[in-house]
Amino acid sequence: MKSSVKTMLISFFDANGIVHSEFVPNGQTVNQTFYLQVLKRLHDAVRQKRPELWQSGEWWLHHDNAPAHKALSVKQFLTKNSMTQLLHPPYSPDLAPCDFFLFPRMKKVLKGKLLRTWKR
Repeated sequence: MKSSVKTMLISFFDANGIVHSEFVPNGQTVNQTFYLQVLKRLHDAVRQKRPELWQSGEWWLHHDNAPAHKALSVKQFLTKNSMTQLLHPPYSPDLAPCDFFLFPRMKKVLKGKLLRTWKR
């Protein structure tokens, strides 16, 4: 039986694993205001979990072309906080590593489980 509950998870990862992830509250739209708050928490997580990359400045953010990602306020925040963004070309699904790395692993773990019985 499939669950009728839908939950959105925002996740940031690198070759060493998850750096930051959080569930989007039910009913919350991921707009630029919400995404800015997520980026602030990501900023702190990178500084805490990847201090060597933080200090060297050798980490980059790659996200797609969702409207919240392209908003001027988001671009200004990234620039102000020296968060280098790798641009995502339009119509390039091949550059979505989540589709090949993260999602299949998550689906394998969640297969056959109802959300109400799944513990975070």
